[in-house]
Amino acid sequence: MSDTDKILEIYRGYDRDKLSIATIGSHSALQILNGAKAEGFKSIVLCKPERVETYRRFGVADKIITLNSYDEILEGGRVYEKLIAENAIIVPHGSFISNVGTDKVEKRLTLPILGNRDILRWDSDRTLERDWLLKAGIKMPKETKDPKDIDRLSIVKFPGARGGRGYFLVANYEDFVRKTAYQVDRGRITRDDIKKATIQEYISGVSMYLSYFYSPLKKEVELFGIDQRLESNIDGLTRIPALDQTNSYIEPSYVVVGNVPIVVRESLIPRIFEMGDSIVKVSKKLAPPGMMGPFCLETIVTHDLEFIAFEISARIVAGTNPFIGGSPYS
Repeated sequence: MSDTDKILEIYRGYDRDKLSIATIGSHSALQILNGAKAEGFKSIVLCKPERVETYRRFGVADKIITLNSYDEILEGGRVYEKLIAENAIIVPHGSFISNVGTDKVEKRLTLPILGNRDILRWDSDRTLERDWLLKAGIKMPKETKDPKDIDRLSIVKFPGARGGRGYFLVANYEDFVRKTAYQVDRGRITRDDIKKATIQEYISGVSMYLSYFYSPLKKEVELFGIDQRLESNIDGLTRIPALDQTNSYIEPSYVVVGNVPIVVRESLIPRIFEMGDSIVKVSKKLAPPGMMGPFCLETIVTHDLEFIAFEISARIVAGTNPFIGGSPYS
C-alpha cells in the first residue's frame, strides 16, 4: 500500500463530525488553535514539556499532548494512534517543518495534514523556491553561486526555517570567509551549512511579508494580512549612531523575535493579488494539485514601489499572529 493510500484509508476511517485540528506547540500554534476553536473544531497541541504552560494558560487547546521526541507523531510513534483516535488533521507551520523534517513529513507522516505535503519540499529548498518564483514572473534579488564572485552587499542565508538565526551580511569573498569561520567557531552553523548557503544581493527597502490563503473550494486567493518582522539585534543597531556602531564591535544578527502588522499603500494591492494568483497557478504545474491553504510571499518594496521577493513559505507563517482577531484584509 502506498503512503497516499494509507493516508486516505486513515482519513476515510475518521468521524467527519468529530474532526480535530492538531499542531506542534510553537511558531503560530496559538493562531491555529484559536482559529480551530472559532470554527467549532476540537483543538490539540503537541508540545515538549517546557511549552505546556503556555497553552494551558491561554486555554486554546482542548487537549495537550506532551512529546519527548517529535518523531512520536510519525507512524509507529507513541502519539500516532492517539491522533488517529482523535480524528486529527495536522496543520504544518515553520517549527513543524524544522523539527520534524521535510523528509519525514513526506515519507513517514501518514496522518492527514492541511494542504499539499509535496509542496513543502519547495518551501525548504531555496533552489526549488527560486525556480517557482521566477516561473511565476516575480522578481528576485541577484544570487551568487560562488562566494568568490560576491561583488556587492549580500546577505548569507542557510537552509531550513531558522527564523533568521546565523544570517549575516558580506561585501566580498574575504568578508564571507571571515564571517562563516566566526559563525562555525560559535556553533551557530556547520561546515555543511556553508556548502548549502544561499547568497542573495541585499535589497534596500521596506520588508513586507504577504500572507495569503488559497481556497480550492472557492478557487480564489485571499489576502490574510501583511506584517513586518522584528529582528534582533539588527533593529537595535539602527538606533545607534553610525560612529558608535563602528566603535562598538556589536555583531549584527537577524533573529526574528516578533511581528508587527502593516497596512499597505492601497495602490499596491492589485500587484499583491497578481503575485499570489501567479504563485498558485505555477504551483499546480510544479507539484499537482498545487498550493492549498496558507502561504506567504516574503518581499522587499523598493522606492520605485516594486516588489522583490526573497523567499516563499508554502504554509502558515508566524506573521499571522498579529491578526488572531482578524486583519484589516481578512
